[in-house]
Amino acid sequence: MTKRKVRVRFAPSPTGGLHLGGVRTVLFNYLFARKHGGDFILRIEDTDQNRFVEGAEDYIQDTLAWCGLVPDESPVHGGAFAPYRQSERKERYRAYAEQLVKDGYAYYAFDTPEELEQMRIQFKTAENPSPQYNQVIREQMRNSLTMPEAEVQALLDAGTTYVIRIKMPKDETLTFTDMIRGEVSFNTSQVDDKVLLKGDGMPTYHLAVVVDDYQMEISHAFRGEEWLPSAPVHLLLWKYLGWEEAMPEWAHLPLILKPDGNGKLSKRDGDRLGFPVFAMDWTDPKTAEKTTGFRERGFLPEAFVNMLAMLGWNDGTDQELFSLEELVEKFSMERVHKGGAKFDYEKAKWFNHEWIKKTPADQLLPAVKSALLANAVPVTDDIVLEKVIGLVKERCTLLPDFVQQSAFFFSQPENIEISAIQPKWDDKKNLFFAELIRAWELSTLWEASDLEKEFKELAAANQLKPGELMLPFRIMLVGGKYGPGVFDIAEIIGREATLARIKHTLQLL
Repeated sequence: MTKRKVRVRFAPSPTGGLHLGGVRTVLFNYLFARKHGGDFILRIEDTDQNRFVEGAEDYIQDTLAWCGLVPDESPVHGGAFAPYRQSERKERYRAYAEQLVKDGYAYYAFDTPEELEQMRIQFKTAENPSPQYNQVIREQMRNSLTMPEAEVQALLDAGTTYVIRIKMPKDETLTFTDMIRGEVSFNTSQVDDKVLLKGDGMPTYHLAVVVDDYQMEISHAFRGEEWLPSAPVHLLLWKYLGWEEAMPEWAHLPLILKPDGNGKLSKRDGDRLGFPVFAMDWTDPKTAEKTTGFRERGFLPEAFVNMLAMLGWNDGTDQELFSLEELVEKFSMERVHKGGAKFDYEKAKWFNHEWIKKTPADQLLPAVKSALLANAVPVTDDIVLEKVIGLVKERCTLLPDFVQQSAFFFSQPENIEISAIQPKWDDKKNLFFAELIRAWELSTLWEASDLEKEFKELAAANQLKPGELMLPFRIMLVGGKYGPGVFDIAEIIGREATLARIKHTLQLL
């Protein structure tokens, strides 16, 4: 058998923001495709028009672009298997649904919403509190399995609304090999007769995903483990449509769990515990409710992607920091865990801190400048800003941390923490700083090493320890007990600003 070209797809519904579990599915698809020289496809599954949300598709595209996980084929990028929106492929599905009816693998169901509700009440028991339209109950309902052929035809001719349901066989065992879980088996009696074609002529996910994967020549299908219960329906559709040989290999990815490990991580958990679960900010156009994203919280895309890769996968070593190129090189489905991965926001921040430290200052500059300008910090000189970033990045965990760690380089601090100086302040120290001002006004040199040398020599001449002068000096320049080396700060802000800040604090004291 000829080896198939690797073609994988991420097929989201445009119903809202993109949960980090969804982005991890994108990432594993992307890594697998790149590792095997294949194609990564973005397909929009918008057949459920009731749940369609304006702007959600653009949001998905923007998220993938921010993460650097750009598809080879998509509604935006085009490709040989277009269109890539299911709503634009609507006419393709009906023929297959009708073919399944004709071959005896599916049937027309004419039950009204009221009749379906009545069914749920009528067949409800203590053992079966939520009756489903299955192999037993279908015998009691209004469908082409229970009605005379002439009556069915009359209803079709009259334009009566109907759905097409798969006819699940009774008590058969279906088995497939999952790339993560190994052999998985199902009993068909545990699965209800899913709707394949809805009353509005739109396919459901079950039919559309099989038809699209076949037509787009998808070789591997990776999706969350919550889709495992649907696998029997899809297995049968591949078989009933005569496409078994072309069926993709499947992998059902483990869930991303709440921090305590109890259940799937949700947006509500993020709201409750104060961390993002969406890749980027999302505002629901219907409710105007805004959900914060990792990007806006101050994460670098490299750190976000690295963190996601480690949720449920490792390369078998202790290495934790990987570039996207390294992930492509090391990734394999065999190393994806079967069990769910607990989300740890502190660990996520650790990844970001490490990536900020290892990213060159010039690459951080656009994002840091944007954060500073958004906080009204008057940054005008990129050369100075690049130096500043190099000095302070080790102290920053999230991008907004650069505001506190950098703002004082560009404007005099509004608040000076005088209370931290006063308890140990005396005339001797006051005299030292007055002399320092005079010395530095006359000095021709203004580099950190020269400033430090002069500062320490003057301290010795005044019989003072440099250590007890450094904290007041830092607070004079910065406003508080933080920041990089004080002499580096003085060199960058310059003579005029340094002396002005010392004088200002002396007046306050």
